[in-house]
Amino acid sequence: MTVSRRRAFGLLGAVGASVAGLGAVVRSLGGPAPRAKVAEGTTRLVEAYGDLPRQKGEWWVPPGAGTGPLPTVVLVHGGYWRGGYDLSLEDAVAADLASRGFLVWNVDYRPSSEPWPATLTDAARAFDHTASGAYAAQVDRDRLAVVGHSAGGHLALWLASRGRVPAGGPGASPSLPPPTLCVAQAPVAGLAEGAVLGLGGGAVVALLEGTPASVPDRYAAADPTALLPSGVRSVLVHADGDDLVPIGQSTGYLAAATAAGDDCRLVRFDGGHVEHLDPASSACAALRDALDGLR
Repeated sequence: MTVSRRRAFGLLGAVGASVAGLGAVVRSLGGPAPRAKVAEGTTRLVEAYGDLPRQKGEWWVPPGAGTGPLPTVVLVHGGYWRGGYDLSLEDAVAADLASRGFLVWNVDYRPSSEPWPATLTDAARAFDHTASGAYAAQVDRDRLAVVGHSAGGHLALWLASRGRVPAGGPGASPSLPPPTLCVAQAPVAGLAEGAVLGLGGGAVVALLEGTPASVPDRYAAADPTALLPSGVRSVLVHADGDDLVPIGQSTGYLAAATAAGDDCRLVRFDGGHVEHLDPASSACAALRDALDGLR
C-alpha cells in the first residue's frame, strides 16, 4: 500500500501515526485497540495552527480528491482534556472517513493542565484554521461537520455554539460561520452537571479551574448546555452502558436543545465508551449515517 505522507513545519512524524500508542491508550480505557486502515492514495499532512507543540492537526485527504471542495470533518479527540491523550486517538476514524471521501482535519489542543482557557482557545483556533490551512480551498463550508468524542464531544458542541459565547469569553465573536452539523459522541455536554458529578475524577473542575459556584462566568462561556440554542443541527451518539461519561449527559443536552428550538437527536447503541474509536462498531456506523447528509 502506498500512502502519500507529507510533513510540515518540522513537526514530529509520529503524530497521528502511532497505532501502538493508540492501542495502549485505548486498552487502558478497557476497550479494543482499533487499527487505522489507511486507503491507498490517502494524503496525510501534519500542520501547525499556532506556535506551541500541541497547536497542530493532521489533514487526511481522500484518494483521488482532485482540487474541488469536499465534504469536511473537523475531528476532535477526547481524554477528559488531559495531557496523556492526543489526536492519534482518532487515527482509525480519520482513516475510515477519508477512505469514504471526506476531507478530515484531525486536531490537537493544549490540555487542562495549561492555564484556562487554553483548551478552548486552541479548539477555536484549530477550527478557524480550516479557512487558512493547506487544504482550505477544498473545505466545503456548506458541508462541514465538527465531530468529537467524549471531552472532544464537549468541544464539538461548544464550537457549534461558539457564536453565543459572551463577549470577552474564549473564542467569542467568531469570524467564520458555524459548522453545518455537529456530531457529539458520548459528549461531556453539561459541564455544570459534570462538575457536580465529579466526572473523570474532577476533570471538569480541572478544565475550568473551579466549580460552578466559584467561577460561574467560565461555565457560562464553556458549557454547551448554557450556550443553547446553537442553531446548528446536532446528533448525539451515546451508549446506555457508558460508564465513563453517563448517557444522562446526552439526554440532558437533548432535552435542553429541543426546548430551545434546536434540531437535535440522540442515537443510542449497545456498548460502552471506546467503541466510538472503532470504525467497525455500531457507534461509528451511527456517525457515518449522520454524516451522510453532507454528501
